[in-house]
Amino acid sequence: MVAASSAIETDERDLIDAVLRRDRKATAEFVSRYSDKVYSYVRYRLIPRGDMVDDLVQEVFLAGLGGLRDFRRDAGLQDWLLGIARNKVGDYYRSRLREPLALDEASEGSQPELVIESRADELIDRERLQEKTALVLRALPEIYGLLLLWRYWEKKSAQEMATETGKSIKAIERTLSRARAEFRRRWNDV
Repeated sequence: MVAASSAIETDERDLIDAVLRRDRKATAEFVSRYSDKVYSYVRYRLIPRGDMVDDLVQEVFLAGLGGLRDFRRDAGLQDWLLGIARNKVGDYYRSRLREPLALDEASEGSQPELVIESRADELIDRERLQEKTALVLRALPEIYGLLLLWRYWEKKSAQEMATETGKSIKAIERTLSRARAEFRRRWNDV
């Protein structure tokens, strides 16, 4: 097992060294090797904002390539890139939540109502539950969806969200309460 681990470390080390020498093939291999994991991570954390996934994945790889000289190699390259992805997703949440009026005047009624057939097996089938959750999140005002994802997916407390967005904790809590209520209402309507 140690030999296999050592071979992986040597392979990563060789890839990093080649990328740092600006070898185009190595750079393409770097992106190709880790893009599926990074893309999946970002996609699931940005539901329902699928239109932003490609941009954030690109930002992750640009930051990764730009910071590769500082990579300490104490963790695997994939874990390091996923850490960058987590930070980029957090930056996205913070930037969207800092926008003026976003917490105070979330627009309602501008999102189309989603109608899907509700079936008993949806409650059992995890994939269908995920699809339903994504549909409901897409139907919510964006600020509500972002706050709910940040709170429940990223496990951020209201205090952390307030600190990172510059909003008061009361404003975050009020908006989270409205977001939960709207999510429940739309969940029951779907």
